[in-house]
Amino acid sequence: MSHNLPGVARPTPRKPSRRGKSPGSFDQAYFGATRGGRDSEGTARALTALDRAFADAEQGQPLTFALMAKWQRIVLGHDIVSFRAVPAFAKGGRERYGLTPDTRERFERCLTESAQPDLPVPSRAARTYLDILFFHPFEDGNARAAMLALAFVLAREGVLLDQVHPLQTTRCANDAEGAADLAELLAILISAAERHRSHGRQA
Repeated sequence: MSHNLPGVARPTPRKPSRRGKSPGSFDQAYFGATRGGRDSEGTARALTALDRAFADAEQGQPLTFALMAKWQRIVLGHDIVSFRAVPAFAKGGRERYGLTPDTRERFERCLTESAQPDLPVPSRAARTYLDILFFHPFEDGNARAAMLALAFVLAREGVLLDQVHPLQTTRCANDAEGAADLAELLAILISAAERHRSHGRQA
């Protein structure tokens, strides 16, 4: 289920930094905008999980299902979160995510590719995001899990987006062109964030 994405420009390496508190920061632009008005408690939990993901990125942690499950326990407010035990459905049942004895093993292999050194960061982040959506590892909250992992993969490489509204669109399984477009979009957002920070330092 891993996606082959074209190479795009690599961002300038930089030490990971924690998210800011400005209205344009990653958390406010995505989790606040998508859930804040209808689930303030859920938004608060997601932001706490995002802080945890950034802290794990700063420590150079590898992306694993166990690490994601730790974030997901915070997101869902559950003491125990495990890999789903039955097939999953999305988009009103139009998409079905099957389950075989090796589904979790294949998912874990895909997560290791988030650190693949010969693949540009935007492509790795896009692949990780889409793999999580289409493996659907959790019974609930997979879209939030995918965004947390995307933020983690970028932050581990010292990249912090300052706008994510363009990412708020429906992604369809088995859409190779859409996967490539996502990688290119991430490269654009990364470049824009770097320009904004550069202009801010010069001001």
